[in-house]
Amino acid sequence: METIDTLTAEATGWLTTLLDTEIYNGQSLSDYLSLDVLLSLGGSILGAVIIFVIGYAVAGLLGRRVRGLAEHHARFDDTLFNFLGNILRYVVLAFTCLFVLNTFGIQTTSVVAIIGAASLAIGLALQGTLSNVAAGVMIIFFRPLKIGDFVQIDDVIGTVKDITLNYTEVANLGNVKVVVPNADVWGNTIYNYSVYDTRRAEWEFGVGYGANLAKAEQVIRETIMSDERSRTEPEPFIQVNNLGSSSVDFLVRVWVKSDVYFQYQADMKRKVKEALDAADINIPFPTRTIVHENAGDAEVGVD
Repeated sequence: METIDTLTAEATGWLTTLLDTEIYNGQSLSDYLSLDVLLSLGGSILGAVIIFVIGYAVAGLLGRRVRGLAEHHARFDDTLFNFLGNILRYVVLAFTCLFVLNTFGIQTTSVVAIIGAASLAIGLALQGTLSNVAAGVMIIFFRPLKIGDFVQIDDVIGTVKDITLNYTEVANLGNVKVVVPNADVWGNTIYNYSVYDTRRAEWEFGVGYGANLAKAEQVIRETIMSDERSRTEPEPFIQVNNLGSSSVDFLVRVWVKSDVYFQYQADMKRKVKEALDAADINIPFPTRTIVHENAGDAEVGVD
């Protein structure tokens, strides 16, 4: 019993000493654990939670509403309004955090000054990241590409899915997500295949030297221009362009709508080949003559 009483007395003394320890400005721990202080602290925490929840909801709502403007109005650019929606969301969240700190009596002006100094230090340490942000701003406002465009950036070819301040997301031809830093996007040549409504398809078809060139040209022209996707304006170009080593080459250029370009170009290659075969117009293989000096004869091979 004496042992238990001794331990109890020691614990009580240790707890009393802890409660009487000065914490700040002459106030001890027991002063901060008073009912009034706990109620005040509880009220501050509850107020902070309510402010944060409301601010988070308002930030999300405003961001969605701004992004939704582009969906409901065709003249508004999706990329720009997605960017503005995200910026507005972050701004509202930043003010929400300041209001939360203010509920605990923290001077927000001091916090802003600290954040400014920290931002300068972080900016110096993250110059590469900031270059992506600067490039992202340039992309957003000058719009060399936008969401939904089919583009080529360096060796990346695909459809733009998203543009953020740091990177551009592209779904390549295999539908694989490719993330390209904005500095690489802005610093490279961008081929945007979605800007113009029409594109010019180009092929080269070779026929044998013994073929009737007028007939060959007629077959090629009729085959291509009979397709409803081929445009008559601007006028198509179908003429002999080259006298090759084993064939007479026709250069063909026809305008077509951009959204059917790739399938159209592939279809025409097959259709012209089949049409030339049906017209009995020879499409020669390249040939090579090999002369044997000792034998005095020659062999003709096919490459």
